[in-house]
Amino acid sequence: MKKASAQTAQKGKTKIRKVMEEFKEASLKSGGSGKKVTDRKQAVAIALSEAREAGAKIPARGAGAE
Repeated sequence: MKKASAQTAQKGKTKIRKVMEEFKEASLKSGGSGKKVTDRKQAVAIALSEAREAGAKIPARGAGAE
């Protein structure tokens, strides 16, 4: 039996991997405007956001982040 933290970590990794693959295939779209995502940093932000929504324990954005 897996621990809860291991399950959320795996869920996060899976979600991030899926979103980054979509970015590489140029099929990742922005949520608001629906345009294709061309910036790697934006793709990472979308991946982390979706992983958080899926229940993965990923720390919130820091105060010093820009």
